[in-house]
Amino acid sequence: MACLSPSQLQKFREDGFLVLERFLSADECVAMQQRIGEIVAKMDVPPHCRTEFSTQEEEQLLAQGSTDYFLSSGDKIRFFFEKGVFDKKGNFLVPPEKSINKIGHALHAHDPVFKCITHSPKVQALARSLGLQMPVVVQSMYIFKQPRLGGEVSPHQDASFLYTEPLGRVLGLWIALEDATLENGCLWFIPGSHTSGVSRRMVRAPAGSAPGTSFLGSEPARDNSLFVPTPVQRGALVLIHGEVVHKSEQNLSDRSRQAYTFHLMEATGTVWSPENWLQPTAELPFPPLYT
Repeated sequence: MACLSPSQLQKFREDGFLVLERFLSADECVAMQQRIGEIVAKMDVPPHCRTEFSTQEEEQLLAQGSTDYFLSSGDKIRFFFEKGVFDKKGNFLVPPEKSINKIGHALHAHDPVFKCITHSPKVQALARSLGLQMPVVVQSMYIFKQPRLGGEVSPHQDASFLYTEPLGRVLGLWIALEDATLENGCLWFIPGSHTSGVSRRMVRAPAGSAPGTSFLGSEPARDNSLFVPTPVQRGALVLIHGEVVHKSEQNLSDRSRQAYTFHLMEATGTVWSPENWLQPTAELPFPPLYT
């Protein structure tokens, strides 16, 4: 089982991230990739992706439609696209499977393949060895990082978007379904950057007021030389503390860098911020990890 050794636990506590190579088998990775292929093949393009409009009012409604689509995606399986992949009528300019940036945010709840991996004995054992008493799954994403199209993800802390009181209760599990290399946009971390709180928060606007979200605070200028690259092989799991600063560069290669990632929160003694964009719903309360 995926229990951490004392030295691994110490390394995670010091660095704020930890690489576990060969966490999943190649077969488990392939199963997720095949399942995503099926989901993408059945995908409907959301109406807000058709951007042909005649009035400014229509343009505003469209932007709001896009915001609403995102804000209400916490308990659904929804599609988010790279820029410039549609014409004005919403037709694809590139093959549909090459157009998607990510799928979010509830694969873990609604799809049997992803539910099975998320709640697998390996993941549960890992959470137990980290001392999590009542972990719940707050969100999941399938990230494509398309060849040549996959954009950079600027330096950030996950707790900026998934804020809790106290801090330190959110944990990301990032699984490479393909090799992640320097060329195709592997993760980069600032080791030890998880100990001084969050510098920025994304908060949801009061219902009915535009825009849907805004930021409090800002990302400080950070010395680029502090970032350490973490290339990993397919099947590796990267543990990501909610406050560790990380980023990924643009994919400049001709190979995608697909990953499945989900976030756990220790629910015991923790308040999930009511200002987070993502909120549990009556249809989908945050499911307990331990089954």
